[in-house]
Amino acid sequence: MQFDFSTTQRIIFGWGALDKLPSIISKFGTRAFLIYSKSVPAVTKIENIFNELQIKWHAFTAYGEPTDKVINQVTAEARDYNCDFVVSIGGGSVIDTGKAVSALLTNEGDLLDYLEVVGKGMPIKNLPKPYIAIPATAGTGSEVTRNAVIKITNKKVKVSMRNPWLLPSVALVDPQLTVSVPPKITASTGMDAFTQVIEPYVSRFSNQLVDLYCKEGIEKAAKSLLKAYEYGDNQEARTNMAWVSLLGGLSLANAKLGAVHGFAGPIGGMFKAPHGTICASLLPSVIEVNVRALREREPQNQKVARFEEIAKIITQDSHAKIRDGIEWIKKLKDKLHIPQLLEFNIHKRDFSEIISKSKRSSSMKGNPITLTDGELWEILEMAL
Repeated sequence: MQFDFSTTQRIIFGWGALDKLPSIISKFGTRAFLIYSKSVPAVTKIENIFNELQIKWHAFTAYGEPTDKVINQVTAEARDYNCDFVVSIGGGSVIDTGKAVSALLTNEGDLLDYLEVVGKGMPIKNLPKPYIAIPATAGTGSEVTRNAVIKITNKKVKVSMRNPWLLPSVALVDPQLTVSVPPKITASTGMDAFTQVIEPYVSRFSNQLVDLYCKEGIEKAAKSLLKAYEYGDNQEARTNMAWVSLLGGLSLANAKLGAVHGFAGPIGGMFKAPHGTICASLLPSVIEVNVRALREREPQNQKVARFEEIAKIITQDSHAKIRDGIEWIKKLKDKLHIPQLLEFNIHKRDFSEIISKSKRSSSMKGNPITLTDGELWEILEMAL
């Protein structure tokens, strides 16, 4: 048994965990830079905590997914403010914005210097500013991952700034914050979280510790995602999905992902489609094509047995086959009213560009088998 596992310095999890914020931030300084989603009601509570502790603060409201232009703008504001630490509260995009900003504040150069694929991919040399990540959705698990996903406007692609030092100083996960998330967002982010405990489990980089997290996450997501969607104030369902999101982040940060996320970055960069919706649309076809490729070219690969195990877990049927698991996921997608990719104006004429970009994705490296261009094309065709 061997593995190398990295994660955030401190993880605080639980219903009402936001109440612990005062004792956390008092150790980081007297000047805070707050990045938040406007839709998160708890922002007012954080501002009140700053005021009660006599911490001076400056806030930036984030809209949508972070672009290179937004990251540069926020970094400039934070640098001018001369903050001691950074706090982000919101979805994965807001958490990623905070990661990038906290790192750029202490490292010279431009954002592009540190980006994969389109940039120089330079390593971060200096520790980022202390950073507290507070997720308000259950989806990306970004509070415990070592990368920040950023959309490069002029290249129509999403790429990562990646380094172990991007792991936040503190991940404060309070499932109560997700109660206000509307059903549509709950569905999309939830399918992202679900995918992120499935892909690392069948990744070529999986390990024993990640396996434990993934199996727990798959079981909890199968039981709780639809319930959280239908009954948003259900404490157990919301807590379970926040837990799934956290487990997914821990898993992907240490075992990578696969073809679903290998495609999701390029598609999200080229089209205005929510990340979780893309993942939900691709997951069934990725499983089907992966299993067929494994059986044809690597029949002894143990990942096939893992796909079978996933089917048994999600269907709660010890006799379930992989096809049963695929159909179960399709039915869940329908119950969550996840739209087809075609609704985002994605067509076959776009496939060649999507495939070309996806093959350079870091996530694709974790796929259990290297897929041919024809197989990648088939996945997209099935997902439309």
